[in-house]
Amino acid sequence: MSSNETPRGPVDSSRIPRYAGPATFARLPRLDEVGTADVAVVGVPFDSGVSYRPGARFGGNAIREASRLLRPYNPAQDASPFALAQVADGGDIAVNPFNINEAVETIEAAADDLLGTGARLMTLGGDHTIALPLLRSVAKKHGPVALLHFDAHLDTWDTYFGAEYTHGTPFRRAVEEGILDTSALSHVGTRGPLYGKQDLTDDEKMGFGIVTSADVYRRGADEIADQLRQRIGDRPLYISIDIDCLDPAHAPGTGTPEAGGMTSRELLEILRGLASCNLVSADVVEVAPAYDHAEITSVAASHTAYELTTIMSRQIAAARKDTEAK
Repeated sequence: MSSNETPRGPVDSSRIPRYAGPATFARLPRLDEVGTADVAVVGVPFDSGVSYRPGARFGGNAIREASRLLRPYNPAQDASPFALAQVADGGDIAVNPFNINEAVETIEAAADDLLGTGARLMTLGGDHTIALPLLRSVAKKHGPVALLHFDAHLDTWDTYFGAEYTHGTPFRRAVEEGILDTSALSHVGTRGPLYGKQDLTDDEKMGFGIVTSADVYRRGADEIADQLRQRIGDRPLYISIDIDCLDPAHAPGTGTPEAGGMTSRELLEILRGLASCNLVSADVVEVAPAYDHAEITSVAASHTAYELTTIMSRQIAAARKDTEAK
C-alpha cells in the first residue's frame, strides 16, 4: 500500500450501533476482506500452560467485544491509526488444547505466515506460553529482539512439573534459544512473593532489568518510559503484556492476580512514552473473562492493544513516507 491509498477502517459507529455486528477488534475489517494488512490483530485461544486459574482461552474474544467502544482517533498520540496503516482482524490461530508442544509449533508456523506477508502482529492471548513461539517467529525476521515484558511475574522459571513450556517459562526458553537481545531486556510491573531469592539471581544472569510496580508508583510513568527508551535504543522491540501487570482493581479477570499492581492509566502512559521505539510486534495476554466484572479487564486490555497498534501504525506510515520520498 502506498501513502496515496486509503486503508479500510472500522465500521462507522454513527451509522451502525457499536453492539451490532461481528466483534472484530475495534470493528475493523477481517483480514480476508482486505487481502493483506500492515498490522494483523490475531487471537490465540490457548490456556493449557496456566498454573492457577484457567480461562484465558476466551481472552481474545473478550478483548474484541470490549474494543467495540474504541474510536478511530487517538488523541493521546495525535494519530488516527486505522487511517495511517491497514489494520485488520486476522481471526484466531486454532491450536491443540491437549498438546502444548504441538500448540507452540502451530503458533510459530501461523506467525511465520503472517509476518511473511509484511504484517506486524498484535496478538491477543491466551496465556503467556504463546509469547515464546511468537518471539521465535519475530526473531527469524529481525534477529534477536529487545523485549519489554509487562507482568506481575518474572516468567523466567525453568519448569513446572517438569514441563518446559508453560506460562511461567517462556522468557527463559527465549534467552536459552538466543532469540532475545540480552542487552535490552526489562520486566515492568513485577511484584509479589517469589519461590526464593535465587529467582532474582537467575533472572539477572539472563540479562533482565526489573522495574517493579512500586518503582512506577514512586518515580512516575514519564521517568520509567524514559529509562526504558534508553535501554532499548533503536533495536527492534517486542512488547509482551500480561494484563496481571495491572492491580486486581484494574484487572480482576486474570489467572494469577497479585496485589499492589499498576493502574491502567500508568500502563497506558508508559506505552505512549515508548512511541519512538521500533515496535515490530506485540501481545496482550492472560485476560480470563470468567473472573472479570463489568468488562474491567477486557476494556483495559483493548485500550492497551489500541495504544500498541497506534505506535505500529505511526511507524509504518512514517517508514512508507520516507521510502516514497527517496
